[in-house]
Amino acid sequence: MAEDGSVVGVVESDPLDRLGFLLARHGAFANSRVHHALASCGLTPRQGTTLMLVGKSGHMAQQALAAALEVDPSIMVGILNELESAQLVERRRDPSDRRRHIVAITDEGSHVLAKAQAAVSDVEQGLFADFAPEEIAALRGLLARVRTSSGDAVHSG
Repeated sequence: MAEDGSVVGVVESDPLDRLGFLLARHGAFANSRVHHALASCGLTPRQGTTLMLVGKSGHMAQQALAAALEVDPSIMVGILNELESAQLVERRRDPSDRRRHIVAITDEGSHVLAKAQAAVSDVEQGLFADFAPEEIAALRGLLARVRTSSGDAVHSG
């Protein structure tokens, strides 16, 4: 880091060693591998992420799901239509508020989710085979602090 604490002032001897470039290159590779792993289970990345969120608790309000995924409700409807057509989730009215839909994972959805999680775990094991568990934890913590939008909170080290 530069004396003023900024990363911008850092100039590596090899321009390909810049952090932004390294993150983009490795992120693209990881994204491709995860995309392929999910596709081997018949899922798109959005479907896989949706199934993982619903599977975490077994059910979730449709609006909360859209908010968690940061997608427009109309996009969420499309994703859920695909998952419901594949019989991986089902939507039902919330008995306490008939205007709300609850999305629940089906038995088939749980089966596909287990396969998808195993496939993604295999990808992660390949990507991070040379990392110690504490290095993986440190990397996760550092990546959580990367500011991806101007509204992100500034974290002190």
